[in-house]
Amino acid sequence: MEQIDCQGCGVTVQTTDPEKIGYTPASSLNRENVLCKRCFRLKHYNEIQDVSMTDDDFLKMVSTIRDTNALVVHVIDIFDVNGSMIKSLPRIVGNNPILLVGNKMDLLPKSTNHRKLKQWLQSSAKEAGYKVKDVSLISSIKGHGMDELTELIEIYRDNQDVYIVGTTNVGKSTFINRLIKQSVGESDVITTSYFPGTTLGFIEIPIDDQHSLIDTPGIVNKQQIAHYISDQDLKLITPNKEIKPRIYQLNDKQTLYFGGLARLDFIKGSKQSFVCYFSNQLPIHRTKLENADSLYENHLGEMLAPPNEETIESLPKLTTSTFRIQGEKTDIVFPGLGWVSVEGDITVIAHSPKGVHVSIRKSLL
Repeated sequence: MEQIDCQGCGVTVQTTDPEKIGYTPASSLNRENVLCKRCFRLKHYNEIQDVSMTDDDFLKMVSTIRDTNALVVHVIDIFDVNGSMIKSLPRIVGNNPILLVGNKMDLLPKSTNHRKLKQWLQSSAKEAGYKVKDVSLISSIKGHGMDELTELIEIYRDNQDVYIVGTTNVGKSTFINRLIKQSVGESDVITTSYFPGTTLGFIEIPIDDQHSLIDTPGIVNKQQIAHYISDQDLKLITPNKEIKPRIYQLNDKQTLYFGGLARLDFIKGSKQSFVCYFSNQLPIHRTKLENADSLYENHLGEMLAPPNEETIESLPKLTTSTFRIQGEKTDIVFPGLGWVSVEGDITVIAHSPKGVHVSIRKSLL
């Protein structure tokens, strides 16, 4: 097939993988102006669809941002902060201001202190090397916080373009679609002023006569468990309503299984509360440490599910990380799955699929 470029975003068109950038159905190639599926959805339905890209490809593509004067809006998943923060962002944006947006606030318990959470995100961003102008908390699905965010964007963009960046599965496209509806109305066709010339897969959505909101493809972060499991299992581990913390009083030498996707062994310490923040649909099983291995061998995919059969084929073997926790309230984080809050002097061993790196942090809540 001869190389055809999308008339909307300039990316090379391909007809083989709907999840990757530049996809269009083969039947569309005969049109005079060929649009990739993402641009087609924007032009005809005022909708942004997210597509994914590897970290390396994304770095090449967005290296131009540091040479512009623009506001960078970094959308993260509040339920998976570690997995959705883009580690290379400071290199990408140069001196441009960053507005950090914590999406999916509707998933956290209603008792969550928003002011403390913003401070926590500010310090997490600082540790990651970000210079963040401000933090906004939203739910793009419910629309919570969107008016305040729109105001912040106007303040910090200072009559410049706005780049929206994020990893896959953070709700970036839902967020942009909500912004489009707020700014132009659901029935207006924003693409009357939309024209070819955007390069390398950026999509430009005009916000005034001279400036645009610029959507970038979502980065694939292989540390997130979502990339190793089936679509059916992904629905089970992805929260769709407010999380109800589940509390387990554990003695040492006891184990918690999160489905069969991850495991936490309480090795040493006095009796503790383990507060588990996972999708309400994900089963949690408690067992004695001495029985944990045989339970996994005999009941993976049955009592310990997910994974289902499809996921079992692709899921890497579990590897271990040992943590000694002292004093302050601490979260043990399983990227893309959830976290467990503990307090006191204890030793634990976390088991997670190889490549999905468990970490600890000062407690989020």
